[in-house]
Amino acid sequence: MNRLRASFPVLTVVAAILALWYVAAAGLNLQWERDQAARAKTEVPFATMLANTMAQDRPVLPVPHQVAVEIWETTFEKKITSKRSLVYHGWITLSATMLGFVFGTALGMALAVGIVHNRAMDLSVMPWVIASQTVPILAIAPMIIVVLNAVGLSGLIPKALISTYLSFFPVAVGMVKGFRSPDAIQLDLMRTWSADRGQVFWKLRWPAATPYLFASLKVAVAASLLGAIVGELPTGAVAGLGARLLAGSYYGQTVQIWSALFAAAALAAVLVALVGLAGRITLARRGQAGGV
Repeated sequence: MNRLRASFPVLTVVAAILALWYVAAAGLNLQWERDQAARAKTEVPFATMLANTMAQDRPVLPVPHQVAVEIWETTFEKKITSKRSLVYHGWITLSATMLGFVFGTALGMALAVGIVHNRAMDLSVMPWVIASQTVPILAIAPMIIVVLNAVGLSGLIPKALISTYLSFFPVAVGMVKGFRSPDAIQLDLMRTWSADRGQVFWKLRWPAATPYLFASLKVAVAASLLGAIVGELPTGAVAGLGARLLAGSYYGQTVQIWSALFAAAALAAVLVALVGLAGRITLARRGQAGGV
């Protein structure tokens, strides 16, 4: 009973969104029905036209049940090796996402260690790290792909590097904050024990930064997925969720576009949830509190 009460506000919001979605879809799709009736020079009852807006093949805005049916059919009723399977396309995108996530995490942590321990890097590298995120990814993604193709790198690597570009930033910023989170009195205490930099790092800075790490990774993995999808757009890719978006836009298949968008959102939610679960388990074993 308590769980039902707790979920009631969420269900109310979801119901309101679905209702608004149906209303918006009817309003946007109604003009096509009117145009069809005008061309046929027939009087079509408004109720019939309204019902037709919910079942158009290429609607301006598909209704929720059309998207749900498309997701079900392309996820469960197609072989995972089929080019129409969302599982197939999701796996292609996931591969680039995870590779870019690993690269971005490693790069972000390396930069954070250098920035915290080297004042020159703090003054010179950190501003560039921040400035790098002001460049629109849609502007540099084609350049990255063209340059890498020129040196013989294509397929997974270019997409992974675009994911790296988006995912290293939250890790770098979060870990810098985490490594600097110990109080001055804690650092002074380590010095009184004659601890060297390595001991201070592993015994004090790293444990203190662990909650920041998993919070950063949740942002980074979602950004990595976005980078993988963006990396598929300028290449004319034939596989991946980005390819599904492209194909849908080329042929006016709006239902396919929306199903790919929801598949990407679901994949991002799963990845973020897995990182959060790993964070909670890790922090619980270390006896640390954290809102991961």
